[in-house]
Amino acid sequence: MTRFINEQFLRHKVEPELMDKLWARGWRHFGEYFFRYSIAYHEGGAQTVIPLRIELSKFEPSRSQKRALNRNRDLKVIIRPAFIDEFKQELFHRHKQRFNHNVPDTIFDFMSDSPADAPCANREIAVFDEDRLIGASFLDVGKTSTSSVYAIFEPDESKRSLGVFMILQAIRHSRELGCRYYYPGYAYRGPSFYDYKKNFAGLEGYDWQKGWQTYKPEAKKE
Repeated sequence: MTRFINEQFLRHKVEPELMDKLWARGWRHFGEYFFRYSIAYHEGGAQTVIPLRIELSKFEPSRSQKRALNRNRDLKVIIRPAFIDEFKQELFHRHKQRFNHNVPDTIFDFMSDSPADAPCANREIAVFDEDRLIGASFLDVGKTSTSSVYAIFEPDESKRSLGVFMILQAIRHSRELGCRYYYPGYAYRGPSFYDYKKNFAGLEGYDWQKGWQTYKPEAKKE
C-alpha cells in the first residue's frame, strides 16, 4: 500500500543546496508553491504518483530518442535565464488546448513573476524553427541537480516529439553543468500522458516508503 502524503508550503527564495534536498525527497514547485503528494486522481481512479529522476552518468539515448534528435536537427536551441513574454504566453494558450482536464489558466500557474531567480535559478530551453518559437522548457538549477518545471510546444508540431527533444536538451545541459541528477517531474504508476518520461536510461523512481529505486515499468497485463 502506498503511503499517503499530501504536503505543501510557500517559499520565495530557496538556496541551490536545499533545492537538491527537496527534489531528493519528492518535492516539486510551481512558482513559490512547493508540494509533494503520493496519490492523484486521474480519469476517475486513484493513481500512485512517482517522482522520477535520471542519474546522468547512466544515461544513453535510445534509438527512438536518437531519431528525435535527428528529426529536429534543423531547429535552433537557445538556453538562457527564463523570462515570460507575449510569445510564450501565446504559445502556452495554444499548448493547453491539448488537455481536457485540469486545464491551467495561465503560464503563471507554473512560473513565478520573476522566473529566472524565484524561488531558485531557472533557465529556459527555447526551441526555434528559424525565427518562430515552437517550444520552451523551464529548467530549475540546483547545486548538483536540475529539474524541469513545465514545457510548452506548438500542437501542430507534434510529429517532432518536442517533449522528448526538450528533455534530451535538458539532460545535455545538466551534464554540461556537472550535475549528478536530472528530475523530469512526476509520472503515475498506471498509464497516463506522462508515460513518455518513463523511457529514459538511468531512470529512478521514488518509492514513498523505500526512497529512490531503479525504475521498473509495471508488467503489462494479458
